[in-house]
Amino acid sequence: MSSAPEFITLTSYREYPVEDMQRRATEFNDSLQRRRTVRHFSDRPVPRGVIEDCLRAAGTAPSGANMQPWRFVVVSNPEMKSRIRVASEDEEHDFYERRAPQEWLDALAPLGTDSDKPFLETAPYLIAIFAEKTGLLPDGRSVKHYYVQESVGIATGMLITALHNAGLASLTHTPSPMNFLNDILGRPQNEKPFLLLVVGYPAEAAAVPNIHRKPLEEIATFVE
Repeated sequence: MSSAPEFITLTSYREYPVEDMQRRATEFNDSLQRRRTVRHFSDRPVPRGVIEDCLRAAGTAPSGANMQPWRFVVVSNPEMKSRIRVASEDEEHDFYERRAPQEWLDALAPLGTDSDKPFLETAPYLIAIFAEKTGLLPDGRSVKHYYVQESVGIATGMLITALHNAGLASLTHTPSPMNFLNDILGRPQNEKPFLLLVVGYPAEAAAVPNIHRKPLEEIATFVE
């Protein structure tokens, strides 16, 4: 039998005057417009405390039934990063050479990607993000998680945003399949790899593709 819900008074909400609201929205948009996915990373160290606070921010994401079905595994060990790179490149080589349809390869062409992933060893941190299909209740019973992909996706977006806000660059890396992450990182089978987030400072001579984001009128519709 489920327990009765318990509510507390909302005290954390902060309202702003309209002019401050608009200024904050504009400044936040301006900051995120500077965010770019980076593939050339510096090996400069990043304070662990910065990563920890960004993960705490990601952990505030909404989730189905508040199950919080995410697990972040932060890797800085050089040997582990090397193992992840080898396994990832094996999958990526097979993808580019045999499995990827030409349409997908054509879509990737403007980004200049290939199966070589040196950033997996160069960047100071890799954050492997896992989606928990099931969890454990306080009494030890297993419970199914709902809206797992949506919940973990939201948390991942908030993590990327928090890292950018802290002054770091990131790259979402999704070799397929990613089951090797469970093996290398010793994660249980109820955790499914969601993506691998590469985190650090951009290299001094980092270059990014000359691409453009869609304008507002192409991504939003207002029904008034």
